[in-house]
Amino acid sequence: MARLDAYRDFAAHSGASAFVLIRVIEAKGSTPRDNDAWMLVSKTAGLGTIGGGRLELEAIDRARAVLAGGSAEPMALPLGPAIGQCCGGHVTLSFEVIPPARFGEIEAMVKAEDASDPDVWLFGGGHVGRALASALLLLPVRVHVVETRQDELGLTPEGAEQHLTALPESLVSSIAPGSAVIVLTHDHALDFLIVSAALARDDLAQVGMIGSDTKRATFGHQYVREGGDKSRLPKLICPIGRKIADKRPEVIAATVAADIIAALAEWQAGKLQALS
Repeated sequence: MARLDAYRDFAAHSGASAFVLIRVIEAKGSTPRDNDAWMLVSKTAGLGTIGGGRLELEAIDRARAVLAGGSAEPMALPLGPAIGQCCGGHVTLSFEVIPPARFGEIEAMVKAEDASDPDVWLFGGGHVGRALASALLLLPVRVHVVETRQDELGLTPEGAEQHLTALPESLVSSIAPGSAVIVLTHDHALDFLIVSAALARDDLAQVGMIGSDTKRATFGHQYVREGGDKSRLPKLICPIGRKIADKRPEVIAATVAADIIAALAEWQAGKLQALS
């Protein structure tokens, strides 16, 4: 919902004045953003980005010229020769004036983007779970935090969807395909139940569990001993995050969040390739 809130603030700031929707309609070669990236520009403010740098400055200048009555024709820019950006690719931008009567259309577009964000389910809302939720809330994902403890769940960062349940593993089957599941509970037995349920699925982008190499080995032995399919164990990421000396929750969260985003992007790329 972060983008929607930001848009509503932008639209309110625009008041009764039109703004310009800038889109990347063609991106060739090395470019800072891909096709369909967009931003909004009013007389005094902006929202979103088409890649920053000189490209964006030129686009903002053109958008404000359009608002002043200038041409809204597309703008084609070879990034290297024309504006000295080292990317070297070629970008074509479109400019569309959005009057106040159409502000609702843009809100619907932003809502649709928010709705298309993948889900990340964090099972466990302790110190690392809260730090990870905070890190993920800055990213284009929907964050869910599952807890058996009401007091810990109450500390969940604002913006994450909260789930209080005595049987967290029962929620795994209803998680949307392409989601990431990260297990960080206070109870190893509970970890086992949740991870086992997640490994039973073939349509999750990532299954991760906080811990150590020893915890992973112990889980694997128990999983197979209790009838789990050994061939599914490679899907489990444990330990999660990067092996660095600093074990503060916020530092762990930063590396785990990066890995989650990479896994979600890889899943989406594989899905698009399968459809092509």
